[in-house]
Order: sequence, then C-alpha cells, then structure tokens
Amino acid sequence: MQKSTNSDTSVETLNSTRQGTGAVQMRIKNANSHHDRLSQSKSMILTDVGKVTEPISRHRRNHSQHILKDVIPPLEQLMVEKEGYLQKAKIADGGKKLRKNWSTSWIVLSSRKIEFYKESKQQALSNMKTGHKPESVDLCGAHIEWAKEKSSRKNVFQITTVSGNEFLLQSDIDFIILDWFHAIKNAIDRLPKDSSCPSRNLELFKIQRSSSTELLSHYDSDIKEQKPEHRKSLNQIFGSHLHKVCERENSTVPWFVKQCIEAVEKRGLDVDGIYRVSGNLATIQKLRFIVNQEEKLNLDDSQWEDIHVVTGALKMFFRELPEPLFPYSFFEQFVEAIKKQDNTTRIEAVKSLVQKLPPPNRDTMKVLFGHLTKIVAKASKNLMSTQSLGIVFGPTLLRAENETGNMAIHMVYQNQIAELMLSEYSKIFGSEED
Repeated sequence: MQKSTNSDTSVETLNSTRQGTGAVQMRIKNANSHHDRLSQSKSMILTDVGKVTEPISRHRRNHSQHILKDVIPPLEQLMVEKEGYLQKAKIADGGKKLRKNWSTSWIVLSSRKIEFYKESKQQALSNMKTGHKPESVDLCGAHIEWAKEKSSRKNVFQITTVSGNEFLLQSDIDFIILDWFHAIKNAIDRLPKDSSCPSRNLELFKIQRSSSTELLSHYDSDIKEQKPEHRKSLNQIFGSHLHKVCERENSTVPWFVKQCIEAVEKRGLDVDGIYRVSGNLATIQKLRFIVNQEEKLNLDDSQWEDIHVVTGALKMFFRELPEPLFPYSFFEQFVEAIKKQDNTTRIEAVKSLVQKLPPPNRDTMKVLFGHLTKIVAKASKNLMSTQSLGIVFGPTLLRAENETGNMAIHMVYQNQIAELMLSEYSKIFGSEED
C-alpha cells in the first residue's frame, strides 16, 4: 500500500452535508492513520481554525473598498497561466552584459509578464505584504529563442525584452523545458502587435521553430507509438478555459477527462486510496506535456501503468483551469444553497444551480461526479468514502475568485458541496421528471 508523505497532519471536517450549518467541528488527525491519509493542498491551509465567519461580500466595489491592497495581489497576478521551478540566469540588464550566475527560481507566468521568486509563490505572496516585489519581465515585444551557444547546459532558451534585459531559463528535463518554451511563446504571441510591441522578426521565428523541432525530436525517441503524422501544434489542454477546450473538440466534455475516467474505471476502482494517493509528479508532468502536444494518447501504455499518475493528471487538469469547474460567478450561490437547513430544499437549490451552468461545466460535472459515485460504491476496497472524495475534490473544483481570511469557512463549504453532489447524484443530475 502506498503511503502519503505530503504532510504530517491533516484536517478532517466532521460535520456532514446533512447536518446543515451548525457549529463546525474540526479535528487534527495524524496523516498516517489507515483511513484518513490526506495529501495537503493550498485550499486546505487554515489560518484560524477556531473562527468560522460568513463569507465577505463579493460585490467588486465593496471588495475593493474593504480589502487591503497589500493583501490581495493585482488582478493580472491572479491570472497565472503556469508556475514552477526552473534554473534562471540574468545575462543583460538594459543592454549591459552581466556575469552569468545560475540560480533556482520559482517562475510565475501570467498573461503579460513573468515573475521570478526565490521561493514558492505562496511564500512570495506573503512577502508582498511587506512591500517586497519580485523581479518582473514584461513580455510585450519580447523575443524568445533557444540558446545552445550561451551555456554548456542543455535545454537553455533566452528571453530578450524591449528594454534590453536578457534571461536564460533551463531545466534538465526535456519535456518540462519545452512545455515552458511554448507556454511563454504563446503568451508573447497573444500580446498586441502595435507600436509598443514590435512585430516579431520572421527570421527569429524560423530559428525558434527549428530549434523547438530539434529538441522535440530528441524527446520523440522516448515516446512510443507516436508517429509524425499524428503530431500537432500545441493543443494547450492544461491551463486553457474549459469552454475553449470543448469548442476545439466540438464537445461539452473534454476528451482528456473522458479518457482518464475510462482508464480509472477499467483498472483503478479497487485501488486503495484512489484519487487520494499522489502519483509521481515527474511522470504526471510528462503526461501533461504529451496531452498538450500530441493528438493521440494511449493510457494503456506501460509508462502510465501507475493509475495514481492518471488520477493525478486529471486532478491537475481541473486545478489548472483558469476558472474552476464551478464558475466564480456561481460560488456564492452554491454556498448559500448548501447552507439551507432542510435537506430537500438544499438538494433542489443545488440542482437548480447546476441546470443554469454553461453546458461544458454542467456536462463535465455530471460525467465527473457520475464517475466518483462508482469510486464510492467500491469504498470497502478502495477506502474512499464520500467524505474522503469531498475533501480531495472540494478545493479542486470550487474556490472563491479572491481568497482572504475566511479560508476555513470556504474549506467547509467546498467539501460539503462536493459531498452533496456525490451522495445525491441521481437527484441533482437526474432529468426534471425524476
């Protein structure tokens, strides 16, 4: 049995959906207990477990007036497209050459810029309260190219800004650095091509394309059953809006979601801790890269033999949605629905909200929770109860657009809503005649 080692303690919500909104009781448990090993997530970190307060007003004017500016980062910083650790070296500042010094940085890519932190984004945001600002790179008008000649290290690319700053980014893992290259290049290409953002040089584009193809060809040797005629340009399944993915596929449920669910139902329903146990992160990132690059994916391939890699990738897909499966505009409405005392009224309120969701959200939600009910049906073997799955998926599928000090109450409601969707699945997702 695989053990979870992500944290020493975990938080379990003891009140169930059916208990309404009485006092919230929390218990700190040892994460090594047989049935309750939980992996830590950002949304489950409690700042004040003892206090459960009503959610603040989400009206934007009230929000801007009553929340300290140094606590909530600017909107553009919230629109994170990609983040992770890379090796970074700044080799020019305003056109002046600098000595090359490599260091590990937490890289955060948003729609217009890149920020470099010396630590994780979560720690960095706390530093912002004291006025500390990370090094920032404006991507408007920037160039990106592979830079083999700039370093003896492998997999190095360079970003050059209009102000004359130059940065080298590097990773020893081919698919990770290539994924970063394409993500940054796509962000640059989406920016306005006006006088403030000089047009891209055609020759530079050719260099980028040939260099990218060369690196990809080395990676191809490690990928089985992938033929050149099946290769596509960047699909960007991960990190794209749900409706955009569905539009490209002419469906209302992403193909990747259906593939993962099919694989889990084929060989993972009886696996202890399914969806709770974490798969190997490097392998999950490899799967993520292939999905964003390839037309075909065979989850029966031996490299995806560990079913926890498949479940980890599926959870990552939902976690990286720019807007969660439960849209931001519906968050407060679902919270108000779950707070209703009468269980029948609560179910009807949630059902009504589900029916109002955009088709991709509603249909994907129906497929996912229908799948999770099959996990619960095998709870005697996989040890994953409705409550366990609520804890895993609540923070992944639901979150407020701007988290503040009321994270404890949000966690309770996130879990309760996910639990209700599971325990009352047939009533919530059934036809109106039911």
